[in-house]
Amino acid sequence: MTEQTTPRADDRPVALVTASCRGPGFDLLHELCDVHYDPWLEQQPLRILNGAQLADRIDEIGATVLVCETDSVKGEVLDRPLRVIGSTRGDPTNVDVAGATAKGIPVLRTPGRNADAVAELTIALLMAVNRHVIPGDRDVRAQDMYRGGSIPYQRYRAWQVAGRTAGIVGLGAVGRAAKWRLEGLGMTVLSFDPYAPDATHSSLDEMLGEVDVVSMHAAPTPETLGLIGAAQFAAMRPGAVYVNSARAALHDLDALTEALRSGHLSGAGLDHFDGERLPDGHPLLTMDQVVLTPHIGGATYDTEVNHTTIIADDLARLLSGERPLHCVNPEVLP
Repeated sequence: MTEQTTPRADDRPVALVTASCRGPGFDLLHELCDVHYDPWLEQQPLRILNGAQLADRIDEIGATVLVCETDSVKGEVLDRPLRVIGSTRGDPTNVDVAGATAKGIPVLRTPGRNADAVAELTIALLMAVNRHVIPGDRDVRAQDMYRGGSIPYQRYRAWQVAGRTAGIVGLGAVGRAAKWRLEGLGMTVLSFDPYAPDATHSSLDEMLGEVDVVSMHAAPTPETLGLIGAAQFAAMRPGAVYVNSARAALHDLDALTEALRSGHLSGAGLDHFDGERLPDGHPLLTMDQVVLTPHIGGATYDTEVNHTTIIADDLARLLSGERPLHCVNPEVLP
């Protein structure tokens, strides 16, 4: 470990905190450090600092602790005398971890911070798709309940999810949080995850043929990119609902669109898109059986409470000479 990362009891840290923080963990951060709080989510227009801008802010206040969520932590930032970097993300993709490791700077992360939040949105998407909430809402607002000579009860009948079967792809923190919620709705829940010994299925395609709802919760890795393609959509039961509150890269968008257009899938709920948007004129934008949300699965105040607590607790451990629980480069620790 380099000298710059060694906590000293007589040197109260100065923390630059650009992540949105709240709750008891934020109180603890103030006990541990002199906090300069400048949250990115409170900026309009949106502000994300690049490496040079972040380095300037560190220099301006003499920060030795950095807690951030989206700012770019690389290059000249890592030349600053930082004791620790806290990224309020499950996977600290905004941090050059290799560069920080070379400088001897511990990098903390916050696994599972938004598991409950994303699981809740998963349920919201499923219910909105299955019970035709969006087109029903539109009919009421347009005072067009009896269009085409039909009544809403005719147009919007659906099967209850109670008694149906859901299949979860990925049994990480979010997948497990979704699992018990789906079970609470009266569903039988199957699962596929080659790294989870308690997953019910070792074959993805086999599981897909046994479920009425497919819910994606796998991490985006080289082996999961494009995991759900034309063959997988074809393997799903006719009338199945597909929900992806994880990442768009897990599925083939063209194959999903065709499965919906053909009627093989009865609906889909999606919370993420390549580049955070669908192209203008994309067919999904006009499909009533599809519910689209703009990557808001983790957007709860509770997520901020959770990641603040995780970072603050680990920072307290680090400053007291203990080993933090969520350090991505523990080789820099004593």
